[in-house]
Amino acid sequence: MKFETLILLISFIISIILGVIIIPILRKLKVGQIERDDGPQSHLKKQGTPTMGGIIMIISMILVITGTYIFFTSIGKSEIANKLLPVLLLTIGFGLIGFIDDFKKLVLKNTEGLKPSYKMLGLLIISVTYVIYLVYGLNIGTDTYIPILKQFINVPMFFYIPFAIIVILATTNAVNLTDGIDGLSSSVSSIIVTCLTIIGIIFGIQEISIFGSVVIGVTLGFLMFNLHPAKVFMGDTGSLLLGGVISAMALYLKIPLILIVIALIPVLETLSVIIQVAYFKRTGNRIFKMAPLHHHFELSGWKENKVVIIFSLITLILCVIGLKII
Repeated sequence: MKFETLILLISFIISIILGVIIIPILRKLKVGQIERDDGPQSHLKKQGTPTMGGIIMIISMILVITGTYIFFTSIGKSEIANKLLPVLLLTIGFGLIGFIDDFKKLVLKNTEGLKPSYKMLGLLIISVTYVIYLVYGLNIGTDTYIPILKQFINVPMFFYIPFAIIVILATTNAVNLTDGIDGLSSSVSSIIVTCLTIIGIIFGIQEISIFGSVVIGVTLGFLMFNLHPAKVFMGDTGSLLLGGVISAMALYLKIPLILIVIALIPVLETLSVIIQVAYFKRTGNRIFKMAPLHHHFELSGWKENKVVIIFSLITLILCVIGLKII
């Protein structure tokens, strides 16, 4: 526990230092946010705010986990060190796909960015690789924890693999949709990752408790620049990275079903988009003033800070419930 606290603080400091260095560079390169004309009018003033800030998180995670790997190897704990790398590679891989998308849109000025089919293919390849690693590389099996029953059940392989892949893809896209208000995705994600890290400590899975601590520190450091009014946005680089983190940790701990509870806000954000599109195609009318859900509350008169605080408090309460039913 002492090491996790130390590594969290180190990650937090490194993230802040990199933020101070990288944000002016992004501003100089004019890698600015592009706001929708049909969105909340208050967002128009954000036009030009540096984005692709997820780079701060990626570099911070690589530096800290590489340092942790070297440290654990030097003290004879290479097994834990080696288990950190695949989880890091999955999350960095998702972050890089987001980076390519952001880079094409914002630097190369290609409004389409990375083609959706290529983007989904990249996410799918990384997801499949990670699930195969868990099942066949680590041999963790297909046991999945059922929170209400408080027991593990053995899921048939033919069902578990596609299920796990769907969990990863759904989570990354859900967190991506949650990123739309200053500090929202980073706040909600940091609470969810904290919950998963605590579960890792309870289960005695040190590689996950260490990895989670690094992510918490990095995300909180980034949040210092991302709170309203944001000095930088994470872009797809950061949101896909955080989605990868959450899904990777949940699957490693064999508790993907707990995400329905602790990640309810991203789930509702996703459902609001699906419902909005389906209802509009069927009737030509809208259920929400705007989707994802956070924009509906904004257009209903809520200030950005209020949305972030309420959504974060809800996530915190749900995470406490999640810990109770584990």
